[in-house]
Amino acid sequence: MRLLKHADFQVVYQEGRKHFSGNITVFYRRRSDNAGPRVGFTVGKVLGGAVQRNRIRRRMKAAVQQHLAELVLPLDVVLHPRRQVLDMEFAKLDAEIGQIFTAIQKAPVERPQ
Repeated sequence: MRLLKHADFQVVYQEGRKHFSGNITVFYRRRSDNAGPRVGFTVGKVLGGAVQRNRIRRRMKAAVQQHLAELVLPLDVVLHPRRQVLDMEFAKLDAEIGQIFTAIQKAPVERPQ
């Protein structure tokens, strides 16, 4: 259920689509297999030191776990947060992840030319 390999992230960036929400940018791509969704996180050094980055990652993982069942398509999803995710209330982060997953489920999966 996790996106781990650098090559997989690159394929999502190059062949996928983008969705912007208030505090998170999402890159997603539909796969041809039926293995279910895979989610990855990119939390760069710009967002703070290791402690802050790991806290952002843990908060996002917890929110994604609550909404992962909403993704029924075989998608690769990469979540790229902004710094505000570190300080925002968890309920708001949870709601934003839910809105993101709903939006990418309904969005067309073909990349615009």
